[in-house]
Amino acid sequence: MKSYLITDPAFYSTERATFGRVLKKALHKFRPDFALYRDKNSLDYAQTAELFLEICSRFENTKPLLHSDVELAATLKAFGVHLTSQQAGEIGKAKALGLFVIISCHSEAEMLEAQKRGADAVTYSPVFSSPGKGEPKGLEDLNERVAKISLPIIALGGIITKAQIDTVEKCGSYGFASIRYFIDN
Repeated sequence: MKSYLITDPAFYSTERATFGRVLKKALHKFRPDFALYRDKNSLDYAQTAELFLEICSRFENTKPLLHSDVELAATLKAFGVHLTSQQAGEIGKAKALGLFVIISCHSEAEMLEAQKRGADAVTYSPVFSSPGKGEPKGLEDLNERVAKISLPIIALGGIITKAQIDTVEKCGSYGFASIRYFIDN
């Protein structure tokens, strides 16, 4: 099962030296398959994205993605881009630029749209309770989506323990994504 580290300034800091130190520690300890630089409020996103990509390049099996900015991801030669659920219309553009595309989904309809438009994978959330993310979908719902959708599904939301990872793996998820798992363990 694939692992997907997601950064968040609340845990990684907005100060670049601290961000770099926390990121290196998490990448070294967990060796995730994918890593996402995500900071929705950064005033210097592009500069920190460069640092993120440089650090990720030291970990040969970790594929770095940038959040929502297709052009920046292509310009900086990131492996891919993680699009928001409102950005399905940008999947084709991202694919044309040679990017691997993961898109956030919160419903079966969004997953089917992502599949139709050619996304490489989706995150489905929140599977478990997660701060500020609404009612959790639960494992039964995840299991149903995995059975119906041909795209790789990465479970996201409230995954903070190995036991939770094991349960989403049993549902047939392609992988799991988390912010806190890679910080708290």
